[in-house]
Amino acid sequence: MSLRNEPVPGQANAANIWRLLGLSAIGIFIFFVPITLEGKTSIPLDHMVGYLRGVLGAVAGYYALAMIWAGAAYPFVTGKWKTGTTEKVFSLLKVIGALTAVLALTGWGPQALQTGDMLPFLFNKLVISVGLIVPIGAVFLALLVSYGLLEFIGVFLQPVMRPIWKTPGRSAIDAVASFVGSYSIGLLITNRVYKAGQYSAREAAVIATGFSTVSATFMIIVAKTLNLMEIWNQYFWLTLAITFVVTAITVRIPPLSGMDDHASDPEQEVPSGQRMRTAWQSGLDVAHNAPGLLENVKLNFREGLLMTLSILPSIMSVGLIGLLLAKYTPVFDWLGYIFYPFTAIFGLDGAMELAKASATGLAEMFLPALLLGDADMVVRFAAGVVSVSGVLFFSASIPCILSTEIPIGVGRLVIVWFLRVALSLLLAIPAGMLIAS
Repeated sequence: MSLRNEPVPGQANAANIWRLLGLSAIGIFIFFVPITLEGKTSIPLDHMVGYLRGVLGAVAGYYALAMIWAGAAYPFVTGKWKTGTTEKVFSLLKVIGALTAVLALTGWGPQALQTGDMLPFLFNKLVISVGLIVPIGAVFLALLVSYGLLEFIGVFLQPVMRPIWKTPGRSAIDAVASFVGSYSIGLLITNRVYKAGQYSAREAAVIATGFSTVSATFMIIVAKTLNLMEIWNQYFWLTLAITFVVTAITVRIPPLSGMDDHASDPEQEVPSGQRMRTAWQSGLDVAHNAPGLLENVKLNFREGLLMTLSILPSIMSVGLIGLLLAKYTPVFDWLGYIFYPFTAIFGLDGAMELAKASATGLAEMFLPALLLGDADMVVRFAAGVVSVSGVLFFSASIPCILSTEIPIGVGRLVIVWFLRVALSLLLAIPAGMLIAS
């Protein structure tokens, strides 16, 4: 027997409308509406995390250490480390990350690792922040992604997805889910739809390499590290726009353009005259079928914790390796020369530093932000954009893609990464100049 106020699918009753419009609006407020508290202007999620970190004090470091050790143990407890060479390599890296986290918290180990720009910076400025913001952000992402907003928007984006990005309208949900959720959520959706024959190999590869970037919660960490929170909305929306413009270009050139483009169950387009009705209906249906708020929050919090367990040890190991290579070897100087023409063309102060930092993003997406936190505003803005719009990095997203059934290998992924970074620099630098002017 149903209750009188229980949501009914397909009906615009108060309960369905509240789920679709009310809960989604709260999610939008938490992630996108800056407010000023105690003289600091930022989005509500950032205020919450800052308050919690202040309350925890030194305990925050031990919390992060516990999460890192749990994350390092997780592949071995579940047996996931046995599933392939990639998993074995990253399971080992997570163990290394757990050991370096102990050094970071205790101050033990070689002095070269304890300088302010090495382990202490990596652990205190990045790992603790990520360890807090991802689970908390996941709770509020439940409001943003689970009650029909994505599906409502996706129907309206159908007419632009195919001509611009050569992907079906349903891929708009993947794209938005990645930005407001995570690349892992986006890749799970993409792989599921690809295996069902609803994406071609090329469509799946385009979505995986062009839309499945880090989420808004990670972008907050990047913006905080680069002191960009004062221009958060400009940074977020311009980064989103540049990421999607770059994807529109890369889909039209090799290696993506030459991939198989046949899907066994292609999408049927919504007639334009029925678009508003279909979008509204889709949103209401999802809002009705979504789990209850408490259940949804628990589910998203659990996923956020699992993501935190996966990410933190990799940041400590791959991030430290990247910082050591950047400081003590010419590896990224060499790679930086590849991108130098794309930064030098604008006559930018710090062009070589930006090119070098952009190259480090292949190892870990946070490294450009870590290396350029004190740079000129335009350089910081461009680094923040490239960290996100590059999409591909070896500490997380590339192994995730390789673990799917999407037929794209490491060689193609590295080529796509290079193209994305080069194009992103050409767009991000002039955008940063406009903001700074």
